[in-house]
Amino acid sequence: MNTTFTSFQPQGKVRSALASCLKLCLLLSALIGMPSQAERLKDLASIQGVRDNPLIGYGLIVGLDGSGDQTMQTPFTTQSLNNMLGQLGVTVPPGTNMQLKNVASVMVTASLPPFVRPGQTIDITVSSLGNAKSLRGGTLLMTPLKGSDGQVYALAQGNMVIGGAGASANGSQVKINQLSSGRIPAGAIVERAVESPLGGDGTVMLELTTSDFGTAQKAVDAINRSFGPGTAQALDARVIQVNAPPRPEDRVGFLARIENIDVAPSQAIAKVVINARTGSVVMNQTVRINDCAVAHGNLSVVINTEPVISQPGPLSGGSTVATQRSQVEVSQAGGALQIVRGGASLADVIKGLNTLGANPQDLVSILQAMKAVGALRAELEII
Repeated sequence: MNTTFTSFQPQGKVRSALASCLKLCLLLSALIGMPSQAERLKDLASIQGVRDNPLIGYGLIVGLDGSGDQTMQTPFTTQSLNNMLGQLGVTVPPGTNMQLKNVASVMVTASLPPFVRPGQTIDITVSSLGNAKSLRGGTLLMTPLKGSDGQVYALAQGNMVIGGAGASANGSQVKINQLSSGRIPAGAIVERAVESPLGGDGTVMLELTTSDFGTAQKAVDAINRSFGPGTAQALDARVIQVNAPPRPEDRVGFLARIENIDVAPSQAIAKVVINARTGSVVMNQTVRINDCAVAHGNLSVVINTEPVISQPGPLSGGSTVATQRSQVEVSQAGGALQIVRGGASLADVIKGLNTLGANPQDLVSILQAMKAVGALRAELEII
């Protein structure tokens, strides 16, 4: 028995349908392969209680090349030096007027990271407190750094690192960057740890960077999908309560998994931020405008003043008189009524505003007027 197989050749409508199905499959594959706009939860929220703690201290820098404080104008520098010398067993006779140029009073600031332990080092920032010209080449003497509770949490000491340079002679001065402040990498040794309770009561609080009910709910849904229903619940638009493992050694891995969960944040509210000092205008992608008509003209006033000298005639006995003659010119440019079309995207909004031909400073007034008449569909914030 001979069997013959023939290949099937789709024709007509069948071929068209197969082609459409193939295009649809390719489109779905492309959409699936497109990168998501989701962000990691660690970029959207922080864990309550896991934060830095500011530290501050007052100290002295020595070894400056004649660029220290002028002790007659900064008496606290001399007082601090006398106290330090007294602790080291050096007695300065009362009434001694020390004219020191190599010493400067400084404020030392630092941030104590979470979970840091005694013996570890942190970076510090040193800033001049008096009238020292430069801190370059100075050495910070041992300075206790205190927290808001008055307790000493670190001891700072080390050589300064200054990113600027300067020189002066005969009243002329050249300075690059800042010479009155600098940093000391690993310049402080931690002496006291700050306890950071992390899920001690069986719960961990996540705090969103920006309050948003939609983002909070999406974060809760993502956590519950990964760890099971009831693991997380939103207390408000910012705080999310998460049930943590009872054993401390299990919480680290648990929080590590939570931080890497992808969450697509809700779209932010439409906002336009205007810097009144610089004229900068920044708007996000949700800003929309409605059709409106705008007329905006630039009014400029130019005043030119020239001296006029009046000379008396010969043998008249008069004196020369100097007067001022001013010319005032007023010019107004633009002012034509322009139609600004509403847009459904940020590009359309920018295109419509650019038709006015206004500079950023003029745009501030235009946007305020648009907001007043209801044509600007966004929140207007002036900083």
